[in-house]
Amino acid sequence: MSQRVAVIDYQSGNLASAARGLALAATRQGLEVEVFITADPDELRRADRIVLPGQGAFADCAKGLESISGLKAALEERVAQGAPFLGICVGMQLMAQRGLEYGTTPGFGWVRGEIARMQVGAERLPHMGWNELRFEPGSHKLLDGLKPGDHAYFVHSYALSGGRPDEILATTDYAGDVVAMVASGNRAGTQFHAEKSQEVGLTILGNFLTWTP
Repeated sequence: MSQRVAVIDYQSGNLASAARGLALAATRQGLEVEVFITADPDELRRADRIVLPGQGAFADCAKGLESISGLKAALEERVAQGAPFLGICVGMQLMAQRGLEYGTTPGFGWVRGEIARMQVGAERLPHMGWNELRFEPGSHKLLDGLKPGDHAYFVHSYALSGGRPDEILATTDYAGDVVAMVASGNRAGTQFHAEKSQEVGLTILGNFLTWTP
């Protein structure tokens, strides 16, 4: 039976790249998956899995999501019903309690903490490029097939601060620890761009498609 995987279109993020990555990951695993990009709340309610990409500022992405009538409510409703959720980049950041970019903006509150400007000393922002992932092998389904030290592609100046250790799956190093992946229940997120992270990203997307929280 084919799964329906919704990539949410709220005028932010690499929608086509995320959809292509999911479709390729499904093909490689021999899964029957229909990946579709949508801004329709009713379509979203019929999705088996949900992916929320995002790029740019937290406040702009939150506003974009709320500007489409019924979309945010449909997302929260379907996730509350148990549909596995994956947030990518700002899509992950929106899982936090609030964002501090351009003022204070509420997030979904699915993981503890806030999205604050990174304190990087003499390093440059944005944090951009390939960085290694640090995690405990076997600690979560989304990390299956990966090993500590594998690299993912990051582009961001803000990151999760004050998170709960049990909700942090992986970190990276950029003038200190930076949260790279989070998960709580059926909701997970990657600060890096999974759709741009080549084999590592495809592995994570494939794991997401077979994840049963």
